[in-house]
Amino acid sequence: MPAAARPVYLEASPEQLRDRYNTLARSLQSIDATMELKPYGGSAYSGVITEYHDVKAFVLAERPYDIRMIGQVPVIGKTVFDMASNGKTFEVSLPSKSKFLVGPVSLNRSSEKPIENLRPQHLVDALLWPDVRKEEVVLPEEFNDEAARYYVLSVLRGGYQSELLRRIWFDRSDLHLARLQTYGPKGALLSDVRYTDWQAVDSPDSALPGYPRAIRIDRPHDEYRLDLTVTKITLNQQLPAERFTLDAPAGAEVVNLAEDKKP
Repeated sequence: MPAAARPVYLEASPEQLRDRYNTLARSLQSIDATMELKPYGGSAYSGVITEYHDVKAFVLAERPYDIRMIGQVPVIGKTVFDMASNGKTFEVSLPSKSKFLVGPVSLNRSSEKPIENLRPQHLVDALLWPDVRKEEVVLPEEFNDEAARYYVLSVLRGGYQSELLRRIWFDRSDLHLARLQTYGPKGALLSDVRYTDWQAVDSPDSALPGYPRAIRIDRPHDEYRLDLTVTKITLNQQLPAERFTLDAPAGAEVVNLAEDKKP
């Protein structure tokens, strides 16, 4: 490759990267967005909406854990699902099935029933990034491939035995957040989120460099992947609490997933 065509890779220390990430995460308080959603994979979740192929999603998210997402069929506006979580419990309304699912966010079991592997809180950390706390150990590294070069910060979970909690990737061409991986006990990869197409956004906070317009969420243990394309977004507006409230529609069967045990 001619020297003039080679990309310029930026330099940053681990401390600068940590500060950059924390400034970004702490500056982001709320999201009001319209997105195009596409599900992939052989998961129970994707089976709920594959008949619609593409879904137009209206997403509200606010720190620390509140989220609401309404999915509709484009053009005709038919609601496919409506779901919410406050960080403790979650609700999912499925109008076409006349079902209203509820349960604690700590519920962790795979289900053969459609939609039950989806949790609205899966989107919270992907859209509103958790900061790195002072007590967390951070290990820096570099990663290069044929397409790009990255800085990576590995954040360790504290306690009796240190474990990998999160890996934060920065694209060295612009130092934007490129990838966020979240791990559970024994190194289980719970979530792998990639961010591209960063653009300026409407926000009163000048510390925000923008927001990614393309987000891919992989949940390998939940067996689904979501591709989100942000078509409209406003950040850090005050969102009324009632916009996060989701009640069971009249006539819907209420299913408590915590009580719906398999024999």
